[in-house]
Amino acid sequence: MKKGWKIALSAILMMIWVGASIIASQLVVGYTMLGILGSKTLAQPLPNAVYSALSYIIAMVLIIIVPPKLFAIYGKKRGKKIVSKNTRKSLGLTEWPTWTDIGLAPTGFLVYLLLAAGLTAVFSLFPWFNASEAQDVGFSVYISGIDRAIAFLVLVVVAPIAEEIIFRGWLYDKLRGKFLEQCSNTTSMIVSMLLVSLLFGLIHMQWNVGVNVFAMSIVLCCLREITGTIYAGILMHMLKNGVAFYLLYVVGIS
Repeated sequence: MKKGWKIALSAILMMIWVGASIIASQLVVGYTMLGILGSKTLAQPLPNAVYSALSYIIAMVLIIIVPPKLFAIYGKKRGKKIVSKNTRKSLGLTEWPTWTDIGLAPTGFLVYLLLAAGLTAVFSLFPWFNASEAQDVGFSVYISGIDRAIAFLVLVVVAPIAEEIIFRGWLYDKLRGKFLEQCSNTTSMIVSMLLVSLLFGLIHMQWNVGVNVFAMSIVLCCLREITGTIYAGILMHMLKNGVAFYLLYVVGIS
């Protein structure tokens, strides 16, 4: 029982670390650029893209690189050698994408659409849930030309890669391994999927978007379980964001 509580506490702390790192990186980069450029300049596509890229980079450094360093310092002070390192395998980045990854991406996308539709229908029964509320993605709907290309790079390429490395790469692997110390393989998988997806939904800070990306995260975690990597998840995430980008910036459906 005591070990179970320690595992639960470790899982909670890991989730808090991820959430706090993402928020902190956004605040630090955002307020720094705001002070240097001003609100009008920061709202333009290129500065906005730089803000997003820097935020993701700092978040990944805080989440992936900093913890092993802290554990090493802590172990040294206590006279112990604590090894906590991240590898390409632990992040789901071994080898290269395969044809299986490419094939599973659209399949996963269809499953996600069905799951998201089901969850949205359930939550729509509550009066406080607004399924049609627009998501603020940081870019104006009326951009075109080079500005639209910049938005595409950030929303369809950078964001899916960074978010998959953080959530279905680092966090899912850590939670999966931690719960395996106390639970069965199936229980560890289910609990890890739910926790990762819950946090992924919460950081989007909007009910309808949170429910949607919760469903997406469940499918993305399943893809990692099936393939052992996050490549299929990255491709599916890009597909999802690409469709949303097309509807928002090409067709003009907000």
